[in-house]
Amino acid sequence: MGTVKVTPEMVAQAVSKTDWQAVDAKTDAQIETAVASDPDAAPILPAEAVAAVRVMAIRQATGLSQAAFAARYHVPVGTLRDWEQQRRTPDAAALAYLRVIEREPEAVARALAG
Repeated sequence: MGTVKVTPEMVAQAVSKTDWQAVDAKTDAQIETAVASDPDAAPILPAEAVAAVRVMAIRQATGLSQAAFAARYHVPVGTLRDWEQQRRTPDAAALAYLRVIEREPEAVARALAG
């Protein structure tokens, strides 16, 4: 299968044609049924899996290994591994810290270096 290009105009058109009241009215069970019946839909991931993917993406965007990321940002390497392997889910404070790292990795590193 080839690559499909989606333009901002295509997205805007799809969003404008969406009946958001109908979408908001769907129950979780209806959503799960719709996703399960659509072979092109990605599976609905549990919150733990979403958090794990996010943590890994943030770390990989820095270009650092788990050990280097953990050392640079003062996160125990075991905790980082547990987050990435879905053994534990970061709490709200950890997620906020990760968001700051994602947006300003060098600033965080400088702040922690002193």
